[in-house]
Amino acid sequence: LQNIGVTFFIIRGNHEKNPENMSIYNRIKYKGATALVQLNYPNLIFAVDGEIYDLEDNGKKTIVIGGAYSIDKELRISYGDRWFKDEQPSEETMRKVEEKLRQNDWTVDYVLTHAAPLRYEPREWFLKWIDQKNVDKSTERWLDYIFSNLSFEKWYCAHYHGDKTIDKMRILYKGYCKLGE
Repeated sequence: LQNIGVTFFIIRGNHEKNPENMSIYNRIKYKGATALVQLNYPNLIFAVDGEIYDLEDNGKKTIVIGGAYSIDKELRISYGDRWFKDEQPSEETMRKVEEKLRQNDWTVDYVLTHAAPLRYEPREWFLKWIDQKNVDKSTERWLDYIFSNLSFEKWYCAHYHGDKTIDKMRILYKGYCKLGE
């Protein structure tokens, strides 16, 4: 990735430790906000939850909210695979995001999240053998609250392993697009 001449702007998902809680990353200013980077990999930029970036240098505001619940958490733990307690947004992160949105009159141009608001979960893609009663939906419920109170042009997320557009929500997996599409 370092050698292909592209900068990657990474929004954290599930199955990974929150880079904000890792000492290997340095805080930098990127596109008008705070981001994280390892100095040896300057083209791999990790977004900080709740920060508002001007990604296209055109004055458009993009808020980032990473993290999601791992539906295979118990399986991962039972097989000794890694699972991270901080994979979902913490209460502190939620407060930070809401405060940042209040400071911006609950208006941004774009929203980049890993999970989707609960109302946009693509239930048709859910794995049949996973009992949804056991899945922690607290992040999705909170994102639904954000959705209900926020004025925005387009919302992008990725968590669901499929590509789909519904209203102003764009779920990306293998697809890609420019902001605003």
